[in-house]
Amino acid sequence: MAGIKLSRRERIKRGIRKRLSGSAERPRLSVYRSNKGIYAQIIDDNTGKTIVSASSITKDFSAKGNKSEQSKAVGKAVAEKALAAGIKQVVFDRNGYLYHGRVQSLAEGAREAGLNF
Repeated sequence: MAGIKLSRRERIKRGIRKRLSGSAERPRLSVYRSNKGIYAQIIDDNTGKTIVSASSITKDFSAKGNKSEQSKAVGKAVAEKALAAGIKQVVFDRNGYLYHGRVQSLAEGAREAGLNF
C-alpha cells in the first residue's frame, strides 16, 4: 500500500515541479513531511543550492504541541531565517502533498512571519 501512495505523490510532485522553479530573486520553498517531523528548505534552483532550512527535529527547535503547531513554528523559523538572508518572496512547493494540515500550517506560519508567496 505504501508503494502506491509514494508513487502517486511522486507523480504529482513531477507535475508541480514542471510548472515552478526557484530563481535567485524568488527561490523555492520546498516542504517535506515525515511521520515524525516536517522540514522546509529555501532553494535556488539556478545554482542548486539550499539557502535556508529549518526542521522540527533539530536540537535548537523547541516548539511544543501537536504536529500542526510544530509545523507553524517551522514555517515561522524558516521565514525569519529567509528575511535575515534578504529573501522576501518565494515560490511554494508543496512537494506532492495536499495543501492541508501540516503543509498548510507551515505555509501560514511563514506568511505570518513576513514571507510572501
